[in-house]
Amino acid sequence: MQYGNLDTSYQAAGQLEGIERLVERFYFYMDTLDEAKAIRAMHKPDLGEANKRLSYFLSAWLGGPRLYSEHYGPIAIPQFHCPFPIDEAARDAWLTCMHKAVAEQPYTDTFKTYLMEQLAVPANRILQAQAK
Repeated sequence: MQYGNLDTSYQAAGQLEGIERLVERFYFYMDTLDEAKAIRAMHKPDLGEANKRLSYFLSAWLGGPRLYSEHYGPIAIPQFHCPFPIDEAARDAWLTCMHKAVAEQPYTDTFKTYLMEQLAVPANRILQAQAK
């Protein structure tokens, strides 16, 4: 299967329900891993809204419904994160939480690898934007 074409990635992720499971586990790890304390501190105590925003963002990003823009308007990932002190450790912690969450999902190994490679792109762009 060729991911990244039309809604193939969205389908491989289990559509919105699968994305919501992924995001729930992502925030579980952000809440519990010592190496994620700094990025957890960048969020409100209640992660409900962050969970919804990330799920909606990933829906469109993976080729599914554009729920984020429907509910919140346009997003520019690096600019959205500019107010936060994101360094290499923060990027790595974010990717670690996501890697652990992805590993738990019933995705194919091929899609898990693809997804993590793709998620590293915006994570690195955010880091580059912070350096400017």
